[in-house]
Amino acid sequence: MSVAAERIERLHELAREAASEGNDDLAKRYVRRARRVAERNRLPLPKRFKRFTCDACDAYLIPGRNARVRTRDGHVVVTCDCGAQARYPYQ
Repeated sequence: MSVAAERIERLHELAREAASEGNDDLAKRYVRRARRVAERNRLPLPKRFKRFTCDACDAYLIPGRNARVRTRDGHVVVTCDCGAQARYPYQ
């Protein structure tokens, strides 16, 4: 695993911890930093990371607190407090 991939994983852990403690601004900074590291090193973000972050406002999503999760026919809809929606398929 490359140094950049390890840093992205660590930033994901830090964002999750900060969001669970209620420090949303710090969690957003960690998410932005992880996205920037991935862009600079041309790495894809891990699926776990993409599913728990908002593309519009960079918030770390916690279902029930700042995100609404609904299931539809064949996909899951995650709605952030900012209004952005993400859809993920399931079988």
